[in-house]
Amino acid sequence: MRFGLNTFLVSSGFTDAELPLLQTFKNYGADVIELAIVEPAAVSVPKLITALEASGLEQPIICGAFPPGRDLRGNTEERAASAQYISELITLAKAVDSKIVCGPFYSVTGQANAYSSEERAAQLDMIAAELRPLCQQAEAAGVTLAVEPLNRFETDCINTIDQAIELIEKVGSPCLKIHIDTFHMNIEEADSAAAILRAGQHIGHVHASASHRGLLGKDQVDWSGICAALVKINYQGDILIESFTVDNTVIAKAASIWRPLYDGPEQLAVEGLQFLRETWELAQQ
Repeated sequence: MRFGLNTFLVSSGFTDAELPLLQTFKNYGADVIELAIVEPAAVSVPKLITALEASGLEQPIICGAFPPGRDLRGNTEERAASAQYISELITLAKAVDSKIVCGPFYSVTGQANAYSSEERAAQLDMIAAELRPLCQQAEAAGVTLAVEPLNRFETDCINTIDQAIELIEKVGSPCLKIHIDTFHMNIEEADSAAAILRAGQHIGHVHASASHRGLLGKDQVDWSGICAALVKINYQGDILIESFTVDNTVIAKAASIWRPLYDGPEQLAVEGLQFLRETWELAQQ
């Protein structure tokens, strides 16, 4: 089990300028880093590989971001832009020996509208059609695509684990998994632990985020129940802490971080990683 940190904690999008974050996160206690890549062209693969090796944070996670213009259920240009972006993330993942590309691939973040059941079915078909060739690329690269359900205020498309499973079954690829996030589950699932048990081996990646996006363990998430459920399904992936800086310009509206939630990123990282390790250890007893 590796516990780590997502770069959105201190950055609006990982670029070469953020390479020093790798050593900083290692100093905070991270076993792995999740790189929030907004623009793949802003990352130099040789420089990133050197920094990963120097920090001891090899095999990072690649996390996607979907601002306006990237939408697998949008118009022709938006679908093409989003598919190209996801394809570039897969290529980057293979180059840096990452095994997971995660995120809400299906839609632009922040779109929350009312649709008929027929419109929703058509949108899901469209998303599945776009994902199938991307899954073929991921399979060839040895990469898992982990799709993240978001809460109802950030998307009207995939809100729950059951909806994510429906999409996975429609796509029909073994490399498509679920990326669960405790923040979103706290809003959308009746029982987060029970949802994890239902999903079982569909779960490919985990984000640990407090119910208020602040300090883990000082919130309403049932951390003991969630860790126990992950142990029961024999989850073998990583657990990454995700929060956001108040200065994040990429998904400011979606994240809605309007006030300081902790003293600083070091506090959230150090205390959060310690809390996760202790809770995970107890869950295995």
